[in-house]
Amino acid sequence: MSIQPIHVIGGGLAGSEASWQIAQSGVPVILHEMRPVRGTDAHQTQSLAELVCSNSFRADDWTANAVGLLHAEMRRLGSIIMSAGDQHQVPAGGALAVDREGFAAEVTARLEAHPLVTIAREEIAGLPPAEWDSVVVATGPLTSPALADAILQLTGEGQLSFFDAIAPIVNFESIDMGVAWRQSRYDKEGPGGDAAAYINCPMDKDQYEAFIDALLAGPKAEFKDWEHVPYFDGCLPIEVMAERGRETLRHGPMKPVGLTNEHNPQEKAYAVVQLRQDNALGTLWNMVGFQTKLKHGAQADIFRTIPGLEKAVFARLGGLHRNTFLNSPRLLDAQLRMKADPRLRFAGQVTGVEGYVESAAVGLLAGRFAAAERMGKPISPPPPTTALGALIGHITGGHLEGGKGSFQPMNINYGLIPPMEVAKRDADGRRLGAKEKGRNKKLAVGERALADLAAWVEGPPALAAE
Repeated sequence: MSIQPIHVIGGGLAGSEASWQIAQSGVPVILHEMRPVRGTDAHQTQSLAELVCSNSFRADDWTANAVGLLHAEMRRLGSIIMSAGDQHQVPAGGALAVDREGFAAEVTARLEAHPLVTIAREEIAGLPPAEWDSVVVATGPLTSPALADAILQLTGEGQLSFFDAIAPIVNFESIDMGVAWRQSRYDKEGPGGDAAAYINCPMDKDQYEAFIDALLAGPKAEFKDWEHVPYFDGCLPIEVMAERGRETLRHGPMKPVGLTNEHNPQEKAYAVVQLRQDNALGTLWNMVGFQTKLKHGAQADIFRTIPGLEKAVFARLGGLHRNTFLNSPRLLDAQLRMKADPRLRFAGQVTGVEGYVESAAVGLLAGRFAAAERMGKPISPPPPTTALGALIGHITGGHLEGGKGSFQPMNINYGLIPPMEVAKRDADGRRLGAKEKGRNKKLAVGERALADLAAWVEGPPALAAE
């Protein structure tokens, strides 16, 4: 009995990885890539898995970096993206950087040579035909207008491609709670009954004035031609608000009213920066109202002048840019299927992840889910203790609901993975310093992730790496 093919739309990193995983599972796949029939504003070639920006896959050490852990997990699952990246690696210190042309050529050649892969150079203008009963949509942030419009009609969402305001996100453990404190404005309880839902960082007048000066003087990122858009008052960058008047921020997102500094109750702050919990684990905190066009280096420097954030570790820096992604927690199930039309799975950046490796990782999972379903074999998402499972958790609901637009794209980071406690002293009883404990925590998280991934792979036969 012949196996019907699975269709993959989009030949970027996610689509290429999904196609490889499907074919390696013994299921035929048709990969539809619109280039060169229809180009994009960003791509320069017709190669599959073309890297349109940096040639770096970022840090490669699984013992000390979350993206390095994701690398390790993907390698263990037979990732074509990681294999080709390793083969075409170029010197980059502790990072994995690749020769972009050699890398893309390698991925293209392997997929073209695979007996179960058919590559169709064509645009899918609109929803896939009804007879395609299993489809992985991996069209990325530059999804063609026709397909984007069709998805909008199917989901009932008001918009798919839009300019999103992104505020920085800080790792909780890097916030100095000896300076900052927990309190909601006027101690008002939210829906969850928490009257201390925010972390507050106080500023005196001199600190505030210096902060405004730095915002106004800081270098700003410029939009690409396809990213030009007027500002809307609901998502103004903080530096644009500051340009409207030096007191604007103090009467907006940095207003100090309704707050009392528990460390110094008699002293009234001149301005307050608030952070709001961003994920269910409580490991990530969003800087409220701090969407910005400042360049990343300037952001880190300026935001670390905020009292309590001097040693801030940023899980994500801010930005305001065009993007195309789904409201995945509402629209997708745990296997990346669209609830309104389960024959469609989504993969890559369109699901709400950022970065080459993260996009490919979601493609890897979407491909495995689709292949297992086609073969009638059970499969479940990876454990949430793994980097792969953490990404699925983020996409399908690990964030906290915050109203319209609350879901935002994210790179993999330790804040998405359940933390681990480690010993405070070494074998000789010596008390460990903060850096040593931090290194031990990352190592422990990595060891647990790889062990849990191995157990997941050894589960149902459909999960076994080829």
